[in-house]
Amino acid sequence: MPFEPLDQYFQRQKKLAEIEARGHAAYPHKFDWTETPKSIVARFASADAAALESAKPPVRVAGRILTLRLHGKAGFAHIAGTGERVQIYVKLDAVGPRGFELFQMLDLGDFIGVAGHLFRTKTGELTVWVHELTLLAKALLPLPEKWHGLSDIEIRYRQRYLDLIVNDRAREIFLRRAHLIRELRRFFDARGYVEVETPMMQPIAGGATARPFVTHHNTLDIDLYLRIAPELYLKRLVVGGLERVYEINRNFRNEGISTEHNPEFTMLEFFQAYSDYRDLMALTEELFAYLAKEVTGSTVVRYGQHEVDFARWQRLSMREAICQYWPDSAAPRPVPAELATPGGPRALAGRYNAWAPSHNHEPLLDLAGQSDGEITGLLFETVAEPRLIQPTILYDFPTAISPLAKCRKDDPSLVERFEVFAAGMELGNAFSELNDPAEQERRFRQQVERGGEEVPREVDMDYVRALAHGMPPAAGEGIGIDRLTMLFTDAHSIREVILFPLLRPEGSRQDAAAAGSDQPSGQGPGGPK
Repeated sequence: MPFEPLDQYFQRQKKLAEIEARGHAAYPHKFDWTETPKSIVARFASADAAALESAKPPVRVAGRILTLRLHGKAGFAHIAGTGERVQIYVKLDAVGPRGFELFQMLDLGDFIGVAGHLFRTKTGELTVWVHELTLLAKALLPLPEKWHGLSDIEIRYRQRYLDLIVNDRAREIFLRRAHLIRELRRFFDARGYVEVETPMMQPIAGGATARPFVTHHNTLDIDLYLRIAPELYLKRLVVGGLERVYEINRNFRNEGISTEHNPEFTMLEFFQAYSDYRDLMALTEELFAYLAKEVTGSTVVRYGQHEVDFARWQRLSMREAICQYWPDSAAPRPVPAELATPGGPRALAGRYNAWAPSHNHEPLLDLAGQSDGEITGLLFETVAEPRLIQPTILYDFPTAISPLAKCRKDDPSLVERFEVFAAGMELGNAFSELNDPAEQERRFRQQVERGGEEVPREVDMDYVRALAHGMPPAAGEGIGIDRLTMLFTDAHSIREVILFPLLRPEGSRQDAAAAGSDQPSGQGPGGPK
């Protein structure tokens, strides 16, 4: 086994053997505590020295040693737990020769339990005067950089336990993520939604456009796909009469990695019967403002150099966004009617490609085989998406890139779909659900015929059959929890907000580079659904 650094590893093993030889248990089963470092700080932070001296509040507390200072026949240490740390004072006369000998053999990183009473030192620091000391677990490896910080990106992501020990920032991110998920549940539970669980292994990869991971079930002798989205199962539940459902789900997409994409990610997906996409627009604006206020304390969230205000939203159609954010130097600025004209998006893409090389921009590629709707989506991603800093609902997507959404009654080339953007990131994807089984089957078959690694290999006829039993008008939405956590913690890589992000096998230093910029997948948090 031994681990690096070898000298420390062997030295600490030797210490542990000496501690055991003196009759101390190396790894005791438990420690009866009455306080945590956090509760001590919370309860006694305002208690003055005189009050503590008079009451001598008894405490039993455990934690990991972060600092250690010996001074002859006494010494100080700080122990940490529950996100706080507290100082302890160990004196030979108080703990006895055996206890003090143990104290002298401790190292940074060791877990200990102490019993004693609280007092304040001459400098005013709240401290435990130790009467009894117990070793709870020996750290055979040292804390990184003497616990002052851990900056190596690969080690931080690969050994997240060290990151959490020494970097308060990492701990704060994941506590805030947990808070965010609690508030999501509170919001939807209060509105009559039912939380459900749907399969993570599926016979057909559906509900989104993405390349799946494939596995095999030995007993059934069938290939299965790790889900790329829970959508089709959630809508089956709407058919079954669960009119408001949500799931906080893990999804898996066998795609590239970037600062905004991880192959395994977390989404909230919810569906609401008797509603359309405009109902969800209003609900989404309310949800994001609520989350920002509850999780960060304000509807205004700082992300990098920007202040993003979730109390103020803009709504743009995809065509309007392309026109509004069209480069000034690529005049004349187009109007939405150009994008609505057959061949208009292709002509506009040609104009963009003629302008791009002379202005240090990449041209749009592979346009020949793409429809007007697909080119419209590509124009939006190139021209407008990075500039959507303030909260934006982008609506009315081309039908060609939205196989599960209901068409607009007045324009079958568009569907009732919207996406949520803030800080230049897509955070959510929603639409009025297609509930016509014949039209759904037709679109499924178009997808399968088009082929490719990112589309289903077969038509999900069970889902079509479910629709044939009747699904009420409904709207659904997926929201990327990882990206939302990035925004609410001012984190600029998705790996900062995932406890154990996917990495190459240990030993490959390419991970550090991958943490900053790998190949993006091009897929949003829930879509295209």
